[in-house]
Amino acid sequence: MAGLQRLVVTRTLPQASQARLDKGFEGIDIVQWKDDRAIPRSEFLKMAKGADGILCLLTDKIDAEILDAAGPQLKVVSTMSVGYDHVNLSDLEARKIALGITPGVLTEATADTTILLVLAAARRIREGIDAVIQGKWGTWSPTWLLGSQLTDKTVGIVGLGRIGIAVAKRLKVFGVQRFLYQGTRRKEDAENQVGVEGKIEFVGLERLLKESDVICVCCALNDKTKNMFDYHAFSQMKDTVVFVNTARGGIVDQDGLIRALREGKLGSVGLDVTVPEPLPQDSELLTFPNCIVLPHIGSGTLETRTAMSEIAIENVLSGMKGDRLPHPHNE
Repeated sequence: MAGLQRLVVTRTLPQASQARLDKGFEGIDIVQWKDDRAIPRSEFLKMAKGADGILCLLTDKIDAEILDAAGPQLKVVSTMSVGYDHVNLSDLEARKIALGITPGVLTEATADTTILLVLAAARRIREGIDAVIQGKWGTWSPTWLLGSQLTDKTVGIVGLGRIGIAVAKRLKVFGVQRFLYQGTRRKEDAENQVGVEGKIEFVGLERLLKESDVICVCCALNDKTKNMFDYHAFSQMKDTVVFVNTARGGIVDQDGLIRALREGKLGSVGLDVTVPEPLPQDSELLTFPNCIVLPHIGSGTLETRTAMSEIAIENVLSGMKGDRLPHPHNE
């Protein structure tokens, strides 16, 4: 189709957004991988040829090989995610290719999932469900399946950004005594948004690890945070700690986590992200009764995924026109 721009979309989108794609856009030829599984690398390389814009997911690695396959006319990559650790940013910048992300809209859903995992891990929900299914539920006992509650506890939040703030706001209603948070700098505006005057403090990671009863990982994955939670970090935590990660699997050294669980160094763990994804069924991580693993569903609500896909569409269309992206990665 001479004269048409080429838009490559790597997955089927939620219904409302998919309807927009099916209707089409003037002057644009849409090529889409319509499958519920991630696009195979070989197919992605073929489809990328001649692309002016690419709308991708966090499961799609965007690197020099893909950019070379697309060609010099590629103007924009729009990822349906907030994180962009799957994108080689230096390769895009070198070729002056814009990168769009979907910030803000997945905050509430991801924060909800974080609270879900905190409560489920603290109250030993996996063990309770297993007991019912496996016929281990006997007469009521005052000492059976005792978990912990959040009242008067110290919660540590690693990364007090949008999601970290939303998590803290939700947790404060459970009677949390104080919040500790860690990051690159103190964020007084974020502290004020949490709304617990005098009960939130910016601290170093070591202190957060040692004093927190609950630790929520809400930071981005980058060179500084990769594997920051290793065996040494877990060894500094209380052996009753509730550790929850809904950010990125690569922030945790999974071998170190498994070793810490094996040695009884952690109270309970809740994960929505792992390495790799999906997690193999024979992973030792799945053998620990005090470890709950979800299949990366943090933003998994119809409302949120639709909002994400709409932003991703607007980003890619703007980039293909040569306009400023509504949500570039660097704002």
